[in-house]
Amino acid sequence: MLKSVDDNNRTPRGEVAFERPQTRGRSAGRTGILAAKLVLQAVLALAVLLAAYVGMNRLILAKDPVPVRPARETAYIVETTPVEMRDHAPMLSLYGEVTAARTAELRTLVAGEIIRVNPALETGSIISSGEELLAVDPFQYEGAVTEARANLVEARAALVEARGRVATEEGNVERAREQLEFAQRDLQRAEQLLGSGSVTERAVDERRLLVSQRGQALEQRRYALDVEKARVDQQQAAIDRLQWRLSQAERNLTDTVLKAPFDAVVRSENAAVGRLVGVNDVVATLYARDALEVRFSLSDNQYGRILSDNGTVVGRPVEVLWHIGGQPVAYRGEIRRIGAEVALARGGIDVYASVAVADGQPALRPGAFVELRVADRTYPAAARIPEGAIYGTDHVFVVDEENRTRRRDIEVLAFDGTHVIVSGDLATGDRLVSTRLDKAGEGLLVSEPRNRSANTDG
Repeated sequence: MLKSVDDNNRTPRGEVAFERPQTRGRSAGRTGILAAKLVLQAVLALAVLLAAYVGMNRLILAKDPVPVRPARETAYIVETTPVEMRDHAPMLSLYGEVTAARTAELRTLVAGEIIRVNPALETGSIISSGEELLAVDPFQYEGAVTEARANLVEARAALVEARGRVATEEGNVERAREQLEFAQRDLQRAEQLLGSGSVTERAVDERRLLVSQRGQALEQRRYALDVEKARVDQQQAAIDRLQWRLSQAERNLTDTVLKAPFDAVVRSENAAVGRLVGVNDVVATLYARDALEVRFSLSDNQYGRILSDNGTVVGRPVEVLWHIGGQPVAYRGEIRRIGAEVALARGGIDVYASVAVADGQPALRPGAFVELRVADRTYPAAARIPEGAIYGTDHVFVVDEENRTRRRDIEVLAFDGTHVIVSGDLATGDRLVSTRLDKAGEGLLVSEPRNRSANTDG
């Protein structure tokens, strides 16, 4: 049965070829209907677009014309800085170290045991001039003073005795001279009487012998007087020597107390009660609190520029800034001297400036690292302008009376922080454009902020 069905389903080739034209006709009809639908849709879309376009044109043509604003020129808002032509000196920003201009190592001038020490003798403490620091046991030095005074009194008494002997010998010389004169007059009388025979030759010879003896006695007295005077001189020399020994003993007694030579700060100390100290033992090191200075270096170029400005570097004012607590403390100073040699290791010349600490300011300490501001060479007839106002390397812009920019050619002389010192085609009173413009050029219209203008007017 299945076979019969299959046989019935099989279509002979001749019959299939006979039925194919009918199927193709149906497919062609369907394609034509689809094409017609597409053409109709396209026509409708074009008609809608055309109608919209026509309607829009009619609406545009029927609308009143819109007024057009005239074109306005752009005005750039800029900040301006007034130009002042005068002498300008850039400030050099340098760094240095605070040092003590006067330091003293205090040593004991006498040996002995320390019996007293000032409680304020500690590192970092402030000591006033003349204040006692320590004292050495004065017992043996007081005894030396007593002995020297006694020896001096004894020597002065011996001097009085020697002067008394001189006075006695002076009297003896005077008496011997009188006796010699008497003997000489007696001899003269005897010689006169010898011619008349009243006196014998023997009597005259006796008188001559007496004159010789009296002359010899006078010479002996004179020699004795010279000896006594020499003893007086010797005693006076002994007194001078003993006077010096007394002064030395008194000074040693004074030196048992060590005092501060000036207003100072204690840098170090090595003293304690009971310590035995010898001569020249260092017991404290002080530095003067009012004699501080700053050491810094100037390069060869900086030193040369300052030197060529007024012929000297000494005496130039300096501003010293010590940054503590996040805020700089400013001190005034002055260059006092130049280093003896060129500091090759630091690449310049050492310069020393004194520093003055005003009342109420923190006291500087040696070793502090500080910043210094020193005036460089002075440039006459120059202007100090912001560095950002320079375009290229040789020109700036100023604002004229019509608020338009005008180019001015300049020459850079020196840099001063964020500013530049220049010379060129500028005049006092010019308004310099300090705001950076991307399209800077000649003739731009600019204006200043209102608040700035109000502040300037006020």
